Amino acid sequence: MKETAIFAGGCFWCMIQPFDQQPGIYSVTSGYTGGHVPNPTYEQVKSHSTGHTEAVAIEFDPTIISYEQLVEIYWQQTDPTDALGQFEDRGDNYRPVIFYQNEQQRMVAAASKKALEDSGRFKEPIVTQIEPAADFYPAEEYHQDFYKKDPERYEDAHQIREEFLKENWERTL
Repeated sequence: MKETAIFAGGCFWCMIQPFDQQPGIYSVTSGYTGGHVPNPTYEQVKSHSTGHTEAVAIEFDPTIISYEQLVEIYWQQTDPTDALGQFEDRGDNYRPVIFYQNEQQRMVAAASKKALEDSGRFKEPIVTQIEPAADFYPAEEYHQDFYKKDPERYEDAHQIREEFLKENWERTL
């Protein structure tokens, strides 16, 4: 049994590892979604002219890891109070979004967002959007599994995110 979850939370390089290492994950693919240009390239998306957001598509077995669990992992990888990008990645192509595949996923995402808002964990409003999934286009091969291909560059890119996550999430994990 396979389902798909699609999450955007800044640079897709930093969004793969947290999901890739969970049981029940078949694949995590870096790509682009939500835009108006078919099969965009990284250069096109980076130019902010296609309307796409960098995202990851996660193929998973819901009998091993639930969509609810994936959403919880997602929150712990992002700054849900920053609508204009994530960490050092700025612009609409880096905005935080949960893209739902069906009504059940939408309900789970909305309930989880409400719980995060009600928790008081963040002083600023939770601005992560919850939107219907659109066409997902895999990114170029060099973007796939980037944390494995170039661990030093990945660590450099991930450092600011890691500091934020430690400050905001570690205390309750």
